[in-house]
Amino acid sequence: MLVSLTVGKVDAGVTVLLTPDKRLIEFPSILLPPNIVSGSIVDITVARNNASEAESDKKFAALQDNILASFGASEPSTPVLRCKSASQFAIVLEWDHIELATADLFSLSLYRNGQKVVSIPKPLDMHSTKMSGLDVNTNYTFHLILRTSAGTLSSNQLTVRTLKMTDLAGITLTTGILPANVRESLIAAVKRIGARILDNVSIETTHFVTTEGRGVAWEKARDMNIPVVRPEWVTACEERGQIVPVAKFYLDALRPDPPSHSTTPNKPASTPPQTQKELPTAPTSDEINETKDAMEKKAEEDSSDEDAKEESSQADNSAEEQKMRLEDKEEQKVAIHSNKQATAEEFGAEDEKQPAPSPGDGASFQDVAL
Repeated sequence: MLVSLTVGKVDAGVTVLLTPDKRLIEFPSILLPPNIVSGSIVDITVARNNASEAESDKKFAALQDNILASFGASEPSTPVLRCKSASQFAIVLEWDHIELATADLFSLSLYRNGQKVVSIPKPLDMHSTKMSGLDVNTNYTFHLILRTSAGTLSSNQLTVRTLKMTDLAGITLTTGILPANVRESLIAAVKRIGARILDNVSIETTHFVTTEGRGVAWEKARDMNIPVVRPEWVTACEERGQIVPVAKFYLDALRPDPPSHSTTPNKPASTPPQTQKELPTAPTSDEINETKDAMEKKAEEDSSDEDAKEESSQADNSAEEQKMRLEDKEEQKVAIHSNKQATAEEFGAEDEKQPAPSPGDGASFQDVAL
């Protein structure tokens, strides 16, 4: 197709061409013949290049296939949630490694009974979590929500029930430093109650059993806030047939009393330290009421004794005050009497010093007249 166009304004970059029907077309000046000026007429042939177009379409399709193979062949995998272990107050959940394919990870959150409870830190490295502080013998429903740049994925709904207090199978122990005989008896007791013993401290460990507060495992248990108890706790659970509170069986709950200063080097203290088996049981309501009544009666007796003591002390004080007043009066009388005697003696001494007047010293009117 041949088109004749008239050159209008010529610039360094763009030239304005005029069509026969007076339309303006901006055309690159570099594509025009040299020495073109305003008013020149140029012929431009326009044709479709089918071969070049097909080659371009082929390259574009290859690029699309490459993008699909690199970014669209696989999608992020949906997480599958499982229960690893359960006890009376905690549940340990786990899931497989998350496959993101070519997507970017935004967050991984755990939901309990339809409400978000925690965002999993480092979801590409962590594959389990522990939910503590749960109620005994209660059903809980959990699921995961995975948010990525390729979309949001939800895991399966997992329903788990916490154990009863009489179910000892949920106890998972890790042992620390124990004597050989104590360790053997502990292993036998754990087998009898259906519990487990793990070699290392992990997220499943419910209690750490030891007789000495030292070692790497003991430090790790403390860092993970795992109760550190003595072996007597397992024995108490077996005897009662249920989970026993650990407050009385903590490793540092009982400490031996310091030696008394009255004991001699040759005679050791006769009272042995109290063991955890000898711990007193919790008092009943009747014992508490009896103790309360005894305390009130003793308080009344103490108050009456105090009143009697106060009255006797007041009587003694009044007697002492009267005695002191009498003594003061006696002292005043003695002082007055002594003062009177001293005054009389002084007057008598002055009378003795003055000589008696003689008849001729003018002591009388008659003597002077004569």
